[in-house]
Amino acid sequence: MQPEQIKALVEAKVPDSTVQVGIDGSHINLVVVSPAFEGMTPVKKQQLVYSALTDSIAQGTIQAVHMKTFTPEQWQQQQ
Repeated sequence: MQPEQIKALVEAKVPDSTVQVGIDGSHINLVVVSPAFEGMTPVKKQQLVYSALTDSIAQGTIQAVHMKTFTPEQWQQQQ
């Protein structure tokens, strides 16, 4: 899959998100920033992002995903 395809899948599932995608073979590195993550546990944030990629993971197109999820406020603190 191309980074743009992955970005579009995640942005469609996670409201008002900004997504950065890095690809290393079939391994995907994501940074996802969204106000939708406010009040969510880290596990719930990951589940939301994974839900956008379920079909690609099931088909074997994506074999591994490493993600970092942030609210906009958390992202600002990282910068």
